[in-house]
Amino acid sequence: MSTATITLTAADGHEFAAYESIPSGDIKGRLVVVQEIFGVNEHIRNVCDRFAERGFHAVAPAMFDRAERNFEKGYDQEGVGAGVAIMNALDWDKALADVQATVDHLKSDGPVGVVGYCWGGSIAWLAACRVNNVAAAVGYYGGKVIQFIEENPKCPTMLHFGEKDTGIPLTDVVQIAAKHAAVQVFTYPDAEHGFTCDARASYNKISSDQALARTVPHFTEHLAG
Repeated sequence: MSTATITLTAADGHEFAAYESIPSGDIKGRLVVVQEIFGVNEHIRNVCDRFAERGFHAVAPAMFDRAERNFEKGYDQEGVGAGVAIMNALDWDKALADVQATVDHLKSDGPVGVVGYCWGGSIAWLAACRVNNVAAAVGYYGGKVIQFIEENPKCPTMLHFGEKDTGIPLTDVVQIAAKHAAVQVFTYPDAEHGFTCDARASYNKISSDQALARTVPHFTEHLAG
């Protein structure tokens, strides 16, 4: 596996950093990994590396570069406050333009998927609905998905939610599943928000492993080629 920080350019001319992790062996697919509100931090880099270990060429765009370059925070109150402030100020369309640029960086080599966590889970949903050349998407605990429930994914999409997530009511999850029968929606009874992040107190290994065991085959199936 090889890793690097690269620079990509969106359609509006905005240049942003991205962390890239490339498998050393055969490539099963290509993934855009969309960050939480804490930036492309050590955890997100590790997520890319773990996907690369499973055969996926993974790239995590620094989505918050539009507001603050080199933004990287930990999972404390200071990090939450700083991340929420940027998230609330960031334009959805500009964020998706950065996803599109990352997809374009990868697409010449084969089908591209998008996976996102927390805020990135909502971005993954919108990418499935709006971004060109996305072959599959997976969103983890995206709290804003409900705001865009009327939009329809253009590719096979999977969503994961924790039933103990105090920020995402289960009623929202039920609405999403009912509205989008073709979307695979999974809930995890003992999982809180951020349950796949081993840097958080809310990390739940059993639920995280279950979700990953669904995510990897989803991408393996739809990104082949």
